[in-house]
Amino acid sequence: MQRFPYWRLSSFYFTYYMFVGAFVPYWGLYLKSVNFSAVEIGVLLSLFQVSRIFSPSFWGWLADRTNRRVVWIKLTALLGLLGYIGVFFGTSFVWLFFVMAALSIFTSSTLPLAEAVTMAHIEPANQPYGRIRVWGSIGFIVAVLGLGLLLDFAEIESLLWCLLLIQATLFLLSFKIPEPYIPPHHTDHLPVWKIVMRPEVLSLLIGCCLMVSAHSVYYSFFSIFLEDRGYSKTLIGILWAVGVVCEILMFVVMPKLTARFSLKQILLMSLMLAVLRFAMIGLGVSSLAILLLAQTLHAATFGSFHVASVAIVHQYFKGKHQAKGQAIYSSVGYGLGGTIGGISGGYALQYLGGETTFMLTAIYPLIGFLVVAFWLKSSHANSHVRR
Repeated sequence: MQRFPYWRLSSFYFTYYMFVGAFVPYWGLYLKSVNFSAVEIGVLLSLFQVSRIFSPSFWGWLADRTNRRVVWIKLTALLGLLGYIGVFFGTSFVWLFFVMAALSIFTSSTLPLAEAVTMAHIEPANQPYGRIRVWGSIGFIVAVLGLGLLLDFAEIESLLWCLLLIQATLFLLSFKIPEPYIPPHHTDHLPVWKIVMRPEVLSLLIGCCLMVSAHSVYYSFFSIFLEDRGYSKTLIGILWAVGVVCEILMFVVMPKLTARFSLKQILLMSLMLAVLRFAMIGLGVSSLAILLLAQTLHAATFGSFHVASVAIVHQYFKGKHQAKGQAIYSSVGYGLGGTIGGISGGYALQYLGGETTFMLTAIYPLIGFLVVAFWLKSSHANSHVRR
């Protein structure tokens, strides 16, 4: 029996989310430093979300078709590294549009493939997903705090070299991930869209799409919003880190929560707290105390929501549909949802201002709450995960 590859998977998550922690809070600031408008920044950042609509499904299909998942993780990590190198050769909008499009096509697919591999490893070993995923959050904190301090004293261009180093490390670590055994399942003969079109699956995907739409506004424009209100990059980094520390604590306690509450209940609580969180950011930007409180809610709006969503997706998509299931979840949730949030947030920020933008963002999880509450009625979502 294959030994559970805890550290191999954990180190990969650590490095992947270290890239996210370096890119998401500060890339918008880099784009702003080369004189792009909020709309242009929103368009460029939304490329990562647009690519998530199509790219993960293609790579997920390849993974399930060939019954080899790790080889495609290696390839997407390599092509993502090569695509990223283009940022050193120009700063025009058109150039960065194509460079970021190329980068996003591959980096957006690496994580869904890794999620499918991880779930395949942890299920027979009876290991909690959060025990591995927590290392991704730790990597995020290391990056967001370290770069926050660095960028208060160094030029914003130093961000480019940090991201290059992280991307190269991720590619090397992809060679350490072992290929899992995927047992056959009774749904293998069904077309994947037969599963997707089930009402309970659609409601989950719509709810995820709306939650990610709200978070896309947050990821793309929170740092810009705070910098415009006079917050230093160090303090911005600390606020990001507070959210992720609370996310880590959520991953630690998730086994207890999933044993006590159903996955549907966890989703609903997370969505309602997201409504509160984004309204607080819009209304309370002048108060550090309110922002800190809002950031603690990241434990629910991302942490518990993500774990519950991944668990439900894994229960619906088994056997030869496993990688495609995680890819579809990524495509609809993070792809379509991220695109909606990134583009709408850019326009709202430019024409309505930051306060109004974040208050309106709270509408996304509110609609998601209603969709999940009334449509998600499957036995999977109402079950407890006992780990």
